[in-house]
Amino acid sequence: MNVSVRHMAAAGALTLLAAGASCSSRSEPPAPGATPPPGTTVASVAPTTLTEASPAASPSLGPTSQATPTPPSASPPPSASPPPPSASPSPASPAPSAGPSPASSAPSARSPLRLQVLLDRAHFSPAEIDGTLGGNTLRALDAFRRERGVRASGPPTEEDWRALEADGAPALADYTLTAEDVKGPFQPRIPQDMMEKAKLEALSYTSPLEALGEKFHASPRLLRALNPGQGFARAGTVVRVPNVHDQAPGKAAKVVVAESDQSVVALDAAGRVLARYPATMGSEHDPLPIGTWKINGVSKEPPFFYNPNLFWDAKGDQSKAKIAPGPNNPVGVVWIDLSKEHYGIHGTPEPSKIGKTESHGCIRLTNWDAAELSRMVSPGIPAILQR
Repeated sequence: MNVSVRHMAAAGALTLLAAGASCSSRSEPPAPGATPPPGTTVASVAPTTLTEASPAASPSLGPTSQATPTPPSASPPPSASPPPPSASPSPASPAPSAGPSPASSAPSARSPLRLQVLLDRAHFSPAEIDGTLGGNTLRALDAFRRERGVRASGPPTEEDWRALEADGAPALADYTLTAEDVKGPFQPRIPQDMMEKAKLEALSYTSPLEALGEKFHASPRLLRALNPGQGFARAGTVVRVPNVHDQAPGKAAKVVVAESDQSVVALDAAGRVLARYPATMGSEHDPLPIGTWKINGVSKEPPFFYNPNLFWDAKGDQSKAKIAPGPNNPVGVVWIDLSKEHYGIHGTPEPSKIGKTESHGCIRLTNWDAAELSRMVSPGIPAILQR
């Protein structure tokens, strides 16, 4: 079900009210010019930080997610391109962790999975890392090229790989599950109906695997493929995970939301791209409000106040309801309030659908991308919503 939200400032705090931006999804064709995402992925939810890990190589999962890793894909032929970008990706964060690692390919392997991890580390998010060369990943790669002044499209070239590999970090790492990772509480089943959601005390993760997927920006299906036969519910277990970044790249001077590119971009004072995130925005019934607005503020772990009177597709038997906070809340883990009434940038309980669905007009990111952006913005900076 699609839902929407309205924020307002009250006594110095942002308060969620129900109304004009969406938090769930319907199917929608990819953005013009984008390659349709092959395969499917499993949803995951909410952000934390990489703590313990050791370097590892990257297997390829091929064009679609599979039960076990497959051999790496061949490197694309070289092509002439300008030199790598002036700003290097964020440094590697993991510290070594003892324990065996699942089998993997050679460290030099170049695969869709490795490409997604390196783009994530460079703050050109592919959304949920799933080991496929889908539309979100190709659009992120094109944006990475544009920032370097490269005019190209399609799969990565040799120059793209050299630029992405500038920080020398491995694509995968070992991570030891902690007591915090597995203790919960977890909510095994999240109902679809808003009235049933309202009965829950928290919209928590459904399992340790779902929580781990969000921590490492990955689909649970990918984590299972990287760790065949491995469980995710016992502290001390060593698992293979994407070696994603764990810090924001700086403070944004403005934010640009581009409908044609299905993206949210944070820019510094010199106009350089600090980070780019795939986004879901607008629909025929609730188009993106084009114009220049401002960031009002940030609300973390927000509740959601549902009002069926404000939704064109609401069911007739529903009533107003308060939905508890949590990563599976309709607006995810954070709401970035805009000066345009009823609109904001927020997270989602369904990261696998980002860039592949439509909304009631809000701007929806994965929970981890929304959380990172919330650390980069400040009240008063421009938010430019454009075609």
